[in-house]
Amino acid sequence: MGARIPLFIVAAALLLTGCHPAGSRVAAPFVQVPLAGAGFPPPPEIAKAQLAKLKVEWGRNWETYKREEFGRTWSDETDAVGGRNGCDTRDDVLRRDLSELREGDRNPCVVLSGVLHDPYTGKELPYTYRRASQIQTDHVVALGAAWRAGAYGWTPQRRLEYANDLDVLLAVDKQTNQDKGSRTADKWKPPRREYWCEYGRRYTGIKAKYGLSVTPPEKLALEELLAACPQ
Repeated sequence: MGARIPLFIVAAALLLTGCHPAGSRVAAPFVQVPLAGAGFPPPPEIAKAQLAKLKVEWGRNWETYKREEFGRTWSDETDAVGGRNGCDTRDDVLRRDLSELREGDRNPCVVLSGVLHDPYTGKELPYTYRRASQIQTDHVVALGAAWRAGAYGWTPQRRLEYANDLDVLLAVDKQTNQDKGSRTADKWKPPRREYWCEYGRRYTGIKAKYGLSVTPPEKLALEELLAACPQ
């Protein structure tokens, strides 16, 4: 009878060859899905019509907001735009927003390198996998702002969906994102005025998509942003 092979050697061989024992769970394969919702962001006239229909009220329950209410980490397990494709949400954002994109050969979810033309500032920001980057992922309508505008009443799964919806997210300059924080449109606008129109369209589209309210000053600010759109 031959010598018995240690189990750890068998396991290592299975990992190297890509074979898996029957019944074992493996990572979901990459699935090609749209990285933007149909018709998003809405064109100016539709955004203006959506804005006119939003509920106007002051924010509520600001003191109960906690980041973990929207999930502790990125999640692919939602039905939001980009969900259930086998990729990390942040990688999906990078794949959508970076130019000169180079993806992994074995794992197309992984972004090896690219360049971000930051919409907020106009800066060109290089990205290289596993190196320090000046790029962050921004929730255009911040999680704290969404909470105050109605997300406090959502189910945990709905909040997880919002936090990972690619329509809500943008790759942007790190410092500018930190300066923005959870400020609403009446308290923060992109430094680059050329982006005001699209920022207003995205912001309004998100509010309409998720049935979030706006404060009176926030509505006025969004009207100003949308007024920057070409006639």
